[in-house]
Amino acid sequence: MIFFRLFYEFFKVGLFSVGGGMATIPFLQDISERLHWFSTSELSDMIAVSESTPGPIGVNMATFAGYKTAFSIFHNQFAGVLGGIVATLGLIAPAVIVIMLVLKALKKFSDNKYVNGAMYGLRAVSMALISYAGLGVMKITLLNLDAFSKSGNIADLFVFKTLILAVIIFVLQKIFKKIHPIVFIVAAAVVGIVFNFA
Repeated sequence: MIFFRLFYEFFKVGLFSVGGGMATIPFLQDISERLHWFSTSELSDMIAVSESTPGPIGVNMATFAGYKTAFSIFHNQFAGVLGGIVATLGLIAPAVIVIMLVLKALKKFSDNKYVNGAMYGLRAVSMALISYAGLGVMKITLLNLDAFSKSGNIADLFVFKTLILAVIIFVLQKIFKKIHPIVFIVAAAVVGIVFNFA
């Protein structure tokens, strides 16, 4: 039954996360809160791994979440792999279906003002979802709300090592625009290991 549920939940994610992989993050946060298949901390780890590995972030995250969920239930490597495959298929199925059904209609009605209006509306939704996802990642990565709620001390609110690293990477990206982003990802991973960011 868990495999049907994985497919169903990730099918919904794929159906409504307009705008690419980052737009899946709010839906994954919802899955985390409702179903407890993975924690918020594991979600931030998934985002980090998905951003630093080849392939679309949404697909990587679906594969990871499906594997982890099925493995934790059955304690079996094969079940974990099957869970990863099922979740990934669930995520990509809506895109395949929509592309097959809509492609010809879009070509036929590409000059239609209603179709163009719908496309512009979807762009706005996509931007909002990606912005929300970015703020969610910042909250998970740069803030320690649990420590702040316990102590009430503003110094406990921020994860200063991560905040400093984020600012440094941001500034370096602005200065060295021609350097490939993978260099910054690898550098941040090395810094995280050396300075014990866990």
